[in-house]
Amino acid sequence: MTLSRSVEQSTIASTLKIGKVRYTILAMIFAVTVINYADRATISIAGDSIQDEFGISSVTLGYIFSAFGWAYLIGQIPGGWLLDRYGAKKVYGWAIVTWSTFTVLQGFLGSFSMGTAVGLLVALRFLVGLTESPAFPGNSKIVSAWFPAKERGTAASIFNSAQYFSTVVFAPIMGWLVTAMGWEHVFTVIGGIGIALGLIWTKVVYSPRRHPRLKQPEFEYIEAGGALVDMDQPGQKQQAGSDQLRYMKLLLTNRMTLGVFVGQFFITTITWFFLTWFPVYLVQERGMSILEAGFIAVLPAICGFVGGISGGLISDALLRLGWSLTRARKTPIITGLLLATAIIGCNFVDASWLVVVLMCVSFFGKGLGALGWAVMADISPKEISGLGGGVFNTFGSVASITTPIVIGYIVDSYGSFELALVYVGVCALLTVVSYIFVVGPIKRLDLAEMQARADRKRAQRQH
Repeated sequence: MTLSRSVEQSTIASTLKIGKVRYTILAMIFAVTVINYADRATISIAGDSIQDEFGISSVTLGYIFSAFGWAYLIGQIPGGWLLDRYGAKKVYGWAIVTWSTFTVLQGFLGSFSMGTAVGLLVALRFLVGLTESPAFPGNSKIVSAWFPAKERGTAASIFNSAQYFSTVVFAPIMGWLVTAMGWEHVFTVIGGIGIALGLIWTKVVYSPRRHPRLKQPEFEYIEAGGALVDMDQPGQKQQAGSDQLRYMKLLLTNRMTLGVFVGQFFITTITWFFLTWFPVYLVQERGMSILEAGFIAVLPAICGFVGGISGGLISDALLRLGWSLTRARKTPIITGLLLATAIIGCNFVDASWLVVVLMCVSFFGKGLGALGWAVMADISPKEISGLGGGVFNTFGSVASITTPIVIGYIVDSYGSFELALVYVGVCALLTVVSYIFVVGPIKRLDLAEMQARADRKRAQRQH
């Protein structure tokens, strides 16, 4: 017992001696990602009230939901290039302020006619999606620059789990705002918080070499542990547009990266069901009020948050125990996504509490398996980490478009959410298939080696 306590105290002392500026950076990423997901979820909490006020169908609401996704998809690769070109501090900071401003503007549409309001809402959701596009590639880039490999899984799982924490904090607040003050105030309040965070970002976030408070012991620690400390330096020599296209082709023709990309599409389907249709499901299929739905949505979100943190901690712990990077990353992913298929069970129970239990199991599993960004931080070639994150998130963005629309058509056609839940559960299962049969060993890609291999194959075809 004494020996164990002594080891623990020694570890804590060593950590304090090294420094903890990187945790301040992670806390800032987490806070911004929380508000990022709150901005996305505003429309789902306000969706039922908007549908009633303007008399729009479920299909139309699905297209409003998906407007974000179209722009988010379009912006991924340009957003990744901007991050590589100008650095995360500048690009990400401007993005936070801009998307938050567009969120605030959505709160002023209540006085317009139905046609005008819907058109403006689609346009503003599109602009929010476009300006949010650098966010997650930026998160991955910053984590790769600031955290050694043995801490990277935990760091990535923390910022990724912010999506659940966002629901825990803001779903009840947004539900109360809709009920007490009207749906418009959901947008003005959440957007205002985002603008304030964007201003704080400029004072907190720096690259490792430029951070005014980073001491040499911590810099040496993260650099020795594999952090890409020079990766986020703005103004470095950049590749031409033709090079970017060639690198994209290399990523898309590599079996490992393609499997990770496809897996991200399927797992993001679960995320977007939760962000868009889940509160509507609780209101329309399970007969809850908007206020009740806001509070009930917190429970699966808490489970998703716990699962998300657990996935990173477990994965990094397995690495420290000597497991290979492949086994340490894939074990939580496969286990978690199998648990996520529990969402299908909601079709076979009547009691609301059982629905909540199954949703909690499903979102815990989804959180446990959501290590895609950790994997991207592990495998992306260091020269194109922003581009790699952009391509990865492009696949997820496709799901942000397809999920709201597909579920909208299912609900309109069949008058219930039963097939919609099956669709989401099958996507969880297909994530498992991708990681087992497609991804293969997980390792850092070398850009020069990938290019040389592609050149050899091209030469062989010519002869």
